[in-house]
Amino acid sequence: MVRPAISGIAPFFIARDVPTALSFYRDKLGFDVTYQEPEHAPFFAIVARDGAMIFVKSAGIEPVPNHRRHATARWDAYVHVPDPDALAAEFVSRGVAFSVPLEDTHDGLRGFELKDADGYVLFFGRPR
Repeated sequence: MVRPAISGIAPFFIARDVPTALSFYRDKLGFDVTYQEPEHAPFFAIVARDGAMIFVKSAGIEPVPNHRRHATARWDAYVHVPDPDALAAEFVSRGVAFSVPLEDTHDGLRGFELKDADGYVLFFGRPR
């Protein structure tokens, strides 16, 4: 029997303001806005870049990123990238600030961290 494929997974982030979140992902990280509802003044949207997708929604409550709940569980999403060095250089050229710079981590990864407009921490990297 052929094992059915799973082609991706997308975090679902609560956003204070969806247009602000979209601006960050589109303008700073180079994601495409693939869906928004409604078209003007959206409360829900999907952004995508290559195989990565992120859902954002305004739910009338404050976002609670993982690092605000527990100091050792700070990532809200791990985004696998084959070449974190090249992506870091692209993001630097777009004026993105990293919360943790590009490095080899103690747990066998190479990558960097950044926070989005709502404080969610994304790690972009790969195993060394």
